[in-house]
Amino acid sequence: QVQLVESGGGLVQPGGSLRLSCAASGRFFSLYTMGWYRQAPGKERELVASITIGASTNYADSVKGRFTVSRDNAKNTVYLQMNSLKPEDTAVYYCNAKRRDLVQIYDYWGQGTQVTVSS
Repeated sequence: QVQLVESGGGLVQPGGSLRLSCAASGRFFSLYTMGWYRQAPGKERELVASITIGASTNYADSVKGRFTVSRDNAKNTVYLQMNSLKPEDTAVYYCNAKRRDLVQIYDYWGQGTQVTVSS
């Protein structure tokens, strides 16, 4: 079992920056692919960025060049640095941990943190 707790959300003006953190408790953090998703009102949840156990990263086209995902396995934490924020980045941001073994898929979610980009 893995528990995920996000932090760092808030209200920021367009063009500003925020850094989200996701602290994980439980075992085998370094074996999980970690992802950041977001869900805006009336829209489906979408993948923003992910980072594998080998630190390969993947980004949604809408955030490429503005957001950076990273992980610190020693601290069991994954980060999302968000720069040049736009009003359309407003959403609840969720942390996800995923891995699989020969028997099953392990898939965990945090409770989410609100990011609001507005002047």
